[in-house]
Amino acid sequence: MPGRCLLLFILLILTAIDSWPVALRAENEASSAEQRVAKGAEIYKATCASCHGGQGEGVQEYFPSPLVGDLSIGELAKQIDETMPEGEPEKCVGQDAAAVAAYMHQTFYSEAAQLRNRPPRITLARLTGNQLRNSLADLYAHFHGVAEVSNERGVAGVYFDGDRWNDKKKKIDRIDPVLDFDFGKESPGEGIDAKEYYIYWEGRLKADVTGRYEIIVRSSCSFVMNFGTTEREFIDNHVQSGGKTEFRQSVVLTAGRVYPFKFDFHQRKRKTELPPANISLSWIPPQGVEQVIPTQNLIPHSGPGTFSIQSELPPDDRSYGFERGVAINRQWDDSTTAAAIEFAEIASDELWPKYKQDHNKDSDENRGRLKGFLNEVVQTAFRGPLDEDLRKLYIDTQIAETEDDVEAIKRVLLISLKSPRFLYPRADQGNRFSRRVATRLALTLYDSLPSDRWLVDLANKDELKNPDQVRGAARRMLADYRAEAKTREMLHSWLNLAHLSDIRKNPENYPGFDAELVSDLKTSFNAFLDHVVQNDSSDYRQFFKADWSVTTPRIEKFYGEAWKPSEDLDWGLKRTGGDPKLRHGLLTHPFLMSGLAYHNATSPIHRGVFLNRYILGRTLRPPNEAFAPLSPDLHPDLTTRERVALQTSPESCQVCHSKINPLGFTLENFDAAGRYRDTEKEKSIDSTGVYISRDEKEIRFQGAAQLADFLANSPDAHRSFVNRAFQHYVKQAPAAFGAGTLDELTKKFVNSGFNIKELIVEIAVVASLPTKNDNPQPDQQTNTGSNDATPNVEKS
Repeated sequence: MPGRCLLLFILLILTAIDSWPVALRAENEASSAEQRVAKGAEIYKATCASCHGGQGEGVQEYFPSPLVGDLSIGELAKQIDETMPEGEPEKCVGQDAAAVAAYMHQTFYSEAAQLRNRPPRITLARLTGNQLRNSLADLYAHFHGVAEVSNERGVAGVYFDGDRWNDKKKKIDRIDPVLDFDFGKESPGEGIDAKEYYIYWEGRLKADVTGRYEIIVRSSCSFVMNFGTTEREFIDNHVQSGGKTEFRQSVVLTAGRVYPFKFDFHQRKRKTELPPANISLSWIPPQGVEQVIPTQNLIPHSGPGTFSIQSELPPDDRSYGFERGVAINRQWDDSTTAAAIEFAEIASDELWPKYKQDHNKDSDENRGRLKGFLNEVVQTAFRGPLDEDLRKLYIDTQIAETEDDVEAIKRVLLISLKSPRFLYPRADQGNRFSRRVATRLALTLYDSLPSDRWLVDLANKDELKNPDQVRGAARRMLADYRAEAKTREMLHSWLNLAHLSDIRKNPENYPGFDAELVSDLKTSFNAFLDHVVQNDSSDYRQFFKADWSVTTPRIEKFYGEAWKPSEDLDWGLKRTGGDPKLRHGLLTHPFLMSGLAYHNATSPIHRGVFLNRYILGRTLRPPNEAFAPLSPDLHPDLTTRERVALQTSPESCQVCHSKINPLGFTLENFDAAGRYRDTEKEKSIDSTGVYISRDEKEIRFQGAAQLADFLANSPDAHRSFVNRAFQHYVKQAPAAFGAGTLDELTKKFVNSGFNIKELIVEIAVVASLPTKNDNPQPDQQTNTGSNDATPNVEKS
């Protein structure tokens, strides 16, 4: 035993001696790193701070943009070595450049430094314009019900032989795919007299985009159209006169909402010659062209009434890359007042009569029915029950001020919808745990307030307390038109599609590329996005790996045989066959390719910026001066790649263009209209490119196929997608919910098989359940503007 102990002692001594060099080396390296950072601090202060600020915050007259980014220390050192100080790069090279890079990276440049210097907090924000619009729509829906999702499409039509509804004379009962009929002087169907008949159509119109629509009805016959509810008259042509056959109405619709409508259409006997009978229902959607309202936007049979405010709302702040409700000023104050008044009008005209009818057996002593109605409206708006003090302030006192019920409704709703209790939904306001969760779920997935009876019941029963309960509710909520609309909006935000609103091409170079074709391309692109998200796998990778798309006759005519339809999708849409050379999901879709191009040439720079900033989530600093591309006419023999390389060759340009150009060049096989090509200027297309990842791996590509495969599997792209999705749904930074939130969500996304719907569910769980950071703080950039923007009536 003593011998074994002695041997063990000797081994421990030898192990300790052996570890000394390692420990000394680590200590020396740490000391060397500290010295390098200290040296970098001195150089930065002497050479860089005057232009970039003491903490890299920027100096307005020189370089106003802050020094932040995602380059590694090595990449940053190389950039400093080659370009800084600007105009005199020889002053900071080699070890000095490395020292400055180490100091900047540790102190303020890197993501970790930014989080350490200014830890994100959950900011207290008002409703954005879109959230206000949706909240009022669901406040209305609380009394009418929420539209159920249906897979049917078209318009329900009932055809009668005679001038009115008569069950004995009903001849046809069917679903028409669209409303676009030219019956002429013929009968609309078997057994119907061509000289006199009545058709009743009803359905629901589904809006995909929020904005102003122009609804157009053309008819030579008498008709009345109701819209929004089956009782709300929209166009009255009951008495056909004056030869007018075209009727237009402009209306703001909200994405994800379905609007019931009905038509009473009459062909009446006349003493004079019978005019030809026809009717069509068309629209001009926001930033779109006139078209017959397509089948995919029509749902047969009527449904609950729907409300969309018409008041104009100011745009929200997007300086962080996503909408935030931070500006509190006179413009916002005026718009919320107008919205409150508008809602009060519709509440007194439509909701109050319905409530009285539904509660006609309730006691009306001391105006009990009115108080019951207003209590239900206000507690829905405030997302929880009212205590006695709030009920007295917001309801009883206002009712006591007037004997007129309509006036009382307007008084109550004006102060309630202007209250911070309505306008600031993340404020705690003392609600029980599950009610707060329900509020945040509705805000995250619908941009709205809880109005669905089942969700309110879960909240009232306190059954939204743990992640599994919240996941179950979120999955149910995803199967809703409102969630589908917000998901499509998220994808548009991720892809920065707002900048592709006006796509035009030189008609001499691209004959046939017109507004109607662009409209079809947009429809095709959106249908593809929807299909990827809504199918069973909901696999993000298909955004880049799918070799098929959605086509139309116009698209086939312009882009050729490869866009010929091969099979039907739902609701009249057509799908192409597979073509792995031509199609790589959204990446090479003609809508995106033509949008990221000039009117007469491709733009590798636009495409490279898009890939870096939006798909891969990399930081690019704004150019130091306005950039004007070299005209192709100045260098007629150069390809686009050669011309861009020439213009961006200076070292000051290469800081960013060494990252932008190589990615953009990989898509040069697709011309300015998105058509495939092998040559330009009678030269073979050079579509080689390179990308340096966040972990400093160099990836080389040959063309769109290899680029698409990389993007489908890139950790940088996955993290960027998750980050963009979180920001869009929550209107907050992921780090505000914990430093590891983004990494954890990305890991779950990968483990789910890149399931987009499951990612949205997990985002909803994080956003809805309280965290240690769950103490909303006012945003420091909030513009207070007007002191009375959101008056606190509880203190008045």
